[in-house]
Amino acid sequence: MLIRRLARPMLAAVFVYGGIGALRDAPNHAKAAAPLLEKATGPIKDSLPEQFPTNPETLVRIDGAVKVGAGAMLALGKFPRLASLLLAGSIVPTTLAAHAYWEIDDQQERANQQVHFLKNVGLLGGLLLTAVDTGGKPSVKYRAKRRARKAKRRARKVAGKTHETIGAAKGVAKIKK
Repeated sequence: MLIRRLARPMLAAVFVYGGIGALRDAPNHAKAAAPLLEKATGPIKDSLPEQFPTNPETLVRIDGAVKVGAGAMLALGKFPRLASLLLAGSIVPTTLAAHAYWEIDDQQERANQQVHFLKNVGLLGGLLLTAVDTGGKPSVKYRAKRRARKAKRRARKVAGKTHETIGAAKGVAKIKK
């Protein structure tokens, strides 16, 4: 549908742009993310696997790469549902780290950050809608149920024929006696 072909790139553009910005300026983005990261991982830091990245700059780079990659996938219509879920997972920590308006005392800056926070919530809503959009095709659940019903009908049909064959074989066996 034409709307999907236009809307997906429009939705993806902000993520690709933001991801490129995060990759270009990871140290400054990491400074904003560090307090949220410390809150999230502080209590469990010792129990995390060694391979788990906890360095804010590394996590910002990963987030930027996810935004660019998933944004490009969404814009091109390649695995749009998966791309939307990846972007939805990426926007939540970004929003909490960069637009925590409730922690700001200056009223003008607080209002500005609140607008950005609500904009990101709106983007999250659009991503969630995109994630459940089947593009006019039946969902996986529907297709699975339909195949199960067909298989059940076939099994009944085969079982009925088998029952008839067994009955016929018994009748032949009685005649021969």
